[in-house]
Amino acid sequence: MKSFLRLGAAAVALVAAATLPLSALAAGKAPALAAFDAAFSHVHDYTVQLRSHEVKGSATQNRVYQYSFMKPHFAKTLIISGDGQGSGGVWTGGDQVSGHQGGFLSGIHLKVGLHDGRAVSLRGYTIPDGLIQNIVAKYQSTPGTLSQGPGGNVDGVPTQRVFLKVANPAANDGITSMLIYFSDKTHFPVRNIWYQGKTAVLDQSFLNLHLNVGLTQNDFPF
Repeated sequence: MKSFLRLGAAAVALVAAATLPLSALAAGKAPALAAFDAAFSHVHDYTVQLRSHEVKGSATQNRVYQYSFMKPHFAKTLIISGDGQGSGGVWTGGDQVSGHQGGFLSGIHLKVGLHDGRAVSLRGYTIPDGLIQNIVAKYQSTPGTLSQGPGGNVDGVPTQRVFLKVANPAANDGITSMLIYFSDKTHFPVRNIWYQGKTAVLDQSFLNLHLNVGLTQNDFPF
């Protein structure tokens, strides 16, 4: 719990930094987004730990997911700590996931709908919603005012930050603004925060990213 309290305090500091002047850009045209797209074009597969803090009303959810992804649409997750620890699922495209719960039920695999309550997070995010490229794509597809500027060091990594003021929060799950930090070295994101007003309702960190590790379809049993 203490680590997530520190995470929340860091989010406040980051949103304060986001109020500094940034360079206004055309929709979806931030250089950091283009740099990510270029880097991602050379990636066949990756593994990453996604540390996620979600808020919905008075409820909160803290999880760390182990993600594996292979192009074009193979994804596997396992909750390695937090709410639902030991649960996991596989998505291979389409509208179903094959999943299992943690604990003594871990050996029982079921196919359920992509948006089934057992397969989504507190705020209803699905397995593909947590993929790095899909998170970045939200900054390219969500209408609003986009800007970019130096992001300073995030977890010791020099970054560029991209900030999106959402044009129509009602059409975007109530999200009013979005903030993402990209590594200057890898061009992959290291932190992503979405807000409702001043409240961070989604705070994600991308840890232990490994690219092109040699995953195959056998790593995604459905």
